[in-house]
Amino acid sequence: MNPQEGIWSLVKRDIGNLAAAELGQIARAVKRKLKMLQYRPEVVNGCLAGTGLALDA
Repeated sequence: MNPQEGIWSLVKRDIGNLAAAELGQIARAVKRKLKMLQYRPEVVNGCLAGTGLALDA
């Protein structure tokens, strides 16, 4: 599994029941969720840890 798959899984879980009338609403919801995740490094690190990969620091 790639780290981005974990991120997209979280995004899809958040907007899964969104009843959007237009594509723009979906795009805004995805951008909003990605922006929220940007400020939660522990969640991003969890997605990375789930792959077994590590960043070189």
